Amino acid sequence: MKFLLHLSVFFSILFISLPSSHSSSSNDKIALLEIKKALNNPPLLSSWNPQTDFCTTWTGVECTNGRVTALTISSGEISGQIPAQIGDLLELRTLDFSYLTHLTGNIPHTITKLKYLDLLRLKETNLSGSIPDFVSELKSVTFLDLSFNQFTGPIPGSISQMPKLGALQINDNKLTGSIPDSFGSFVGTVPNLYLFNNKLSGKVPESLSKYDFNAVDLSGNGFTGDGSMFFGRNKTTIRVNLSRNMFEFDLAKVKFARSIVSLDLSHNKIFGKFPRELSKLRLEHFDVSYNHLCGKIPRGGLLQTFEPSAFSHNLCLCGTPLKAC
Repeated sequence: MKFLLHLSVFFSILFISLPSSHSSSSNDKIALLEIKKALNNPPLLSSWNPQTDFCTTWTGVECTNGRVTALTISSGEISGQIPAQIGDLLELRTLDFSYLTHLTGNIPHTITKLKYLDLLRLKETNLSGSIPDFVSELKSVTFLDLSFNQFTGPIPGSISQMPKLGALQINDNKLTGSIPDSFGSFVGTVPNLYLFNNKLSGKVPESLSKYDFNAVDLSGNGFTGDGSMFFGRNKTTIRVNLSRNMFEFDLAKVKFARSIVSLDLSHNKIFGKFPRELSKLRLEHFDVSYNHLCGKIPRGGLLQTFEPSAFSHNLCLCGTPLKAC
């Protein structure tokens, strides 16, 4: 009898201690209402009525098995900062706060509680300050978009420690410094790099030459030195944009991947003769204007289909579509 009593007490304690899916779901609802309150109860979230089912009727909320797995708040009159309670949505896979021009402050540290987060998009807001190092604690993120904000300071080198990162979009900010040396040692996937339209400068680490990037866009910065490490005959790179920098290297020595369809090297200090292998590429976009290139443009392929402006303002380029040599 005594044994049965102890057993009954044990199972009672076990039952009480186990969190139910209902209580977890309730916690999500509480967190959402706190988020709405922190954002000053905006009209955009007027559907967030405590009396209704948040999984089926609340704008921007998506659920799986009663838990919030996606939160999208975009294109509305939202003012304030990203609420710390965002970190209480523990099953979140997608977090998208975009096109919110009155959203200010920085990324709250509580975001590191979101261990399952796959997509983080905080695009075209008024977020400012440095991109925090703790972003790298989001080990499940595959897509990180912090573009079109007011972020300043250097790119955190710790981003290279995000093992599943497939795309890094931090373009159109006010970031300074150069590409971190740690980007030469990504721990997992090699991400597409979209760093354009910042205030970045200096030389690109040579260690990046070992990577086979799918897409790289460093345009509209102040990079110097050699930019040819993104090319290689055996690579599978598709898009490269190094335009509007101060890169300086011999184009004749560059070996291009046959996979490239978009190549923009305009507005740099690139010199040398025009490599014949460029005529073998199936280019959809091409621009080498405003450099120091010289010699005859090789015939064949798609090169002659581009406007003269794609070759203009070089040292002494000639041949179709420019004037005859």
